[in-house]
Amino acid sequence: MVTIKALDEIGPVDLWREVKPAEDEFWQDIQEKQRRLVKTLLEGALEEEMAVLLEAGRYRRTETRQGRRNGFYQRDLVTQYGIITAIRVPRARSGEVERSVFSAYKRRQAQVDLLIRDIFLAGVSTRRVGETLESLLGTPVSAQTVSRVAKSLDREVQRFHEAPLDDDLQYLFLDGVSMRLKVAAGVKRRMVLCAYGISVTGERRLLDFRLHDSESQANWEAFLSQLRERGLLGKRLRLIATDGGTGLHAALQTVYPYVPRQRCWAHKLRNLANLLKRSQQEECLKGARAIYQAETRSAAIKAYWTWARRWQKEAPKAVECLRKDLQELLTFFACPAEHARKIRTTNVIERCFREVRRRTRPMTCFNDDNSCSRIIYSVFSHLNNSWKGRSLLESTH
Repeated sequence: MVTIKALDEIGPVDLWREVKPAEDEFWQDIQEKQRRLVKTLLEGALEEEMAVLLEAGRYRRTETRQGRRNGFYQRDLVTQYGIITAIRVPRARSGEVERSVFSAYKRRQAQVDLLIRDIFLAGVSTRRVGETLESLLGTPVSAQTVSRVAKSLDREVQRFHEAPLDDDLQYLFLDGVSMRLKVAAGVKRRMVLCAYGISVTGERRLLDFRLHDSESQANWEAFLSQLRERGLLGKRLRLIATDGGTGLHAALQTVYPYVPRQRCWAHKLRNLANLLKRSQQEECLKGARAIYQAETRSAAIKAYWTWARRWQKEAPKAVECLRKDLQELLTFFACPAEHARKIRTTNVIERCFREVRRRTRPMTCFNDDNSCSRIIYSVFSHLNNSWKGRSLLESTH
């Protein structure tokens, strides 16, 4: 009990804070009324559907009657408003009835399945999805249920792999990212081959991905051939940017032999760093960056020879590493100068890989190829939707 002396010391503001807010009770009451109203509407719709099916209302005898009623059964349905319990579903003697409100044996509204799927794809683990939704829906959602709902993505993944492609790309970026999958012998690495394009209007798109054992020529050739069959003939391509993998370049020689290639400068600089002593790296890499930062191709070649003469004796392997790929490292100079920063590396697709890794990190590893494909598709689909109508490059079309 609060004494008079204590009241003087506390003050009216502090006393008000001690009053338990009724906000929670108010919203719980609103939600309960919502669920009762939804239940009434559902039962009314079911009764109306039965009357239309039988061509007669309850206790009505007509010449056109198509059957007879057979009482009711009760059904619980998880909806976006929470769980609606004991819904009275009318039955007919003719057998199973096709309903528009919910299908036979369905226990969740379609919107609830979409909500479960969206939360899962946002990066929440299967177990945490259930815990997150329990307070909202009023019923637990098991990890197995979340997994079953996620499997509905398989059809969308297949459509994504088979959808026609517009042949309006001016730049194509190709790279791979590794994923961990469970196999009978333990955990195995799988390569995800990815294609990213920029159209003539500057719009970026993630075109496709495929899981393979490695980045071999055969795997890349199969991947690129499918892109070509879907419509990407490469008639407008100015260049294809790659990380310099031998298997990929051999495949490009078969599928897109006449499109100029741009080797990624970021990958090349990492290769140079591995061939240098730690004490040499800062100065040597700074000189190498001056090559691609030059204003023109001729200025870049001049910068290369200046750099090569400086490091030929101290780091001959690094100089040779850059020299043998110099032609393909300078391909971007044939494109508009304002595009140079975006097309001289594969960084644009590497940023997409970072989003894939962020999403897959809580999962540790996948159970199979399908589970991995669902997550990668969801990330790619989200990125593609967020890029619509937004130009990455100034259009020069």
